[in-house]
Amino acid sequence: MRLTIVLAFINIFTALVAAVVIALWRHKKAGARDVKLVGEFATVETRLAPEGTVIVSGELWRARSHDGSVISSHARVRVVGFRDFLALVKVV
Repeated sequence: MRLTIVLAFINIFTALVAAVVIALWRHKKAGARDVKLVGEFATVETRLAPEGTVIVSGELWRARSHDGSVISSHARVRVVGFRDFLALVKVV
């Protein structure tokens, strides 16, 4: 009886660890390859004051205006560069 409980616990723990690893692997951004979004258009999701978020090619990215200015939500911007996976954008 005790062995059955231990084996059930091990199976549940293994399944949980596998689920977490798979979830993290599927949501990984472009960390393993070059970021090729420079020049792409984006839409500001949350106000950039000076940081917020933008949607670029269907992905949500942390972003900052390239000159530190405030950009309102829903504005159309262009990605002009990256700094540590923070998109630098300017208003189009």
